[in-house]
Amino acid sequence: MHEYSIVGALIEQCEQHARDNNADKVTRVAIKVGILSGVEPALLETAFQTFKLEGICHHAEFEMNIQPLVLSCLECGQETIHNERSIICQHCGSNHTQVLDGEDLMLMQLEVEQS
Repeated sequence: MHEYSIVGALIEQCEQHARDNNADKVTRVAIKVGILSGVEPALLETAFQTFKLEGICHHAEFEMNIQPLVLSCLECGQETIHNERSIICQHCGSNHTQVLDGEDLMLMQLEVEQS
């Protein structure tokens, strides 16, 4: 399950940002998860809740924003937004599309506290 390694890297990143800002507690972690990121949100949530138990993320709230798939059709020129994994243009039915957004997994916000 690669969600565990992703969360391990995410927590390391959060801890590094906290140290860089002289904080000793992470209170909120907000991430963006694209539909085509290859990550299962439920497994990511479980992994975060498991791995945060040790360290400064122990009490952190975990917020996931699911990013829909945004496509540009190279046939008809239309942009479409998909909430499922489909690269077919909703306007003309072509599969000759380009992904504009929805592939990323990014740390968007981090809230920390200093004692």
